Amino acid sequence: MRLIVARCTVEYAGRLETRLPEALRLIMVKADGCVAIHSDGGAYKPLNWMNSPNVVEDNDDHWIVRNPKGEAMTITFHEIISDSAHELGVDPGLEKDGVEKQLQELLAASPEVMEEGLVLIRREHYTALGPVDILCKDPQGNTVVIEVKRRGEIDGVEQLSRYLEDLRNDSSLGTIRGMFVAQSIKPQARTLAESRGITCVEVDYDVLRGRQSDEWTLFG
Repeated sequence: MRLIVARCTVEYAGRLETRLPEALRLIMVKADGCVAIHSDGGAYKPLNWMNSPNVVEDNDDHWIVRNPKGEAMTITFHEIISDSAHELGVDPGLEKDGVEKQLQELLAASPEVMEEGLVLIRREHYTALGPVDILCKDPQGNTVVIEVKRRGEIDGVEQLSRYLEDLRNDSSLGTIRGMFVAQSIKPQARTLAESRGITCVEVDYDVLRGRQSDEWTLFG
């Protein structure tokens, strides 16, 4: 990972045009090619970013970051304060707590409880941004990207949105859509998800566990 602290301006051209005026910021370049611009605040969300795959044109005083969709982000450096590179290695990923992990396992074993006709493709589908909990195929042939949480909050919707944006670069998946699954989903999170075309599903953990126990009794 390369970390640059610099006084810079940033211009983006693509689906719309935006500009960040001159200020001191952190430019983060990840090993997979993702470039993110951060300010000193706002938690994890960058001010602007370009997900991989992309190409960085280094023109000394400015970079142009381009992706296959024709979008471009130009970073103009006015003063570089710090420039360092670090090898982080392979990250093991986020470890879920016991309930959330088992909830994911139960849903993968019975995807039809989330939506009729869903067929499991795989669990823990790895992306440049981290592992997607579950991938399924729906009866229309769409790939369904599923994020599983115990409590459905806005940060979970944002996480799923980033996965969807990244996975849309993978043409082998075809048409994709998102599904946010939790034991309970907060109204604000549901509103945000539905505004982005993401399906929200609430499930009962105890019912799922009981269903699995019945299956073991019947078929064990």
